[in-house]
Amino acid sequence: MDKITTVAAKPCTEEGLCPRFAKIFSILGKKWNGLIIEALLKNGTQRFKELAAMVPACSDRVLVERLRELESENFVERVTHDDSALIEYRLTARGASLQPVMTDIHHWADEWITPEECNE
Repeated sequence: MDKITTVAAKPCTEEGLCPRFAKIFSILGKKWNGLIIEALLKNGTQRFKELAAMVPACSDRVLVERLRELESENFVERVTHDDSALIEYRLTARGASLQPVMTDIHHWADEWITPEECNE
């Protein structure tokens, strides 16, 4: 996996929502993207069928679209192997750097989301 680097950027000072904050929510807030990233964080490099099994409510067509979007945004990398037809997906350094964010979301959900809400 790529070396994780930190980019020093000035915080947004504009009034209203920060464009960088809005950009990341447009990516992570899209249905299934967070779950795809979480599956790759938890299980490492995965084949398409493995990812599909981890996010079973997502259709194959939509999963392909989401993986392409995450790849174009440099969160996911599609890995092909010269000696076989095997195709795998793994997080880039940018995607892997979301680990602490996802951990914080887990903690928040444990405190604020009831089991009943998960069945709605």
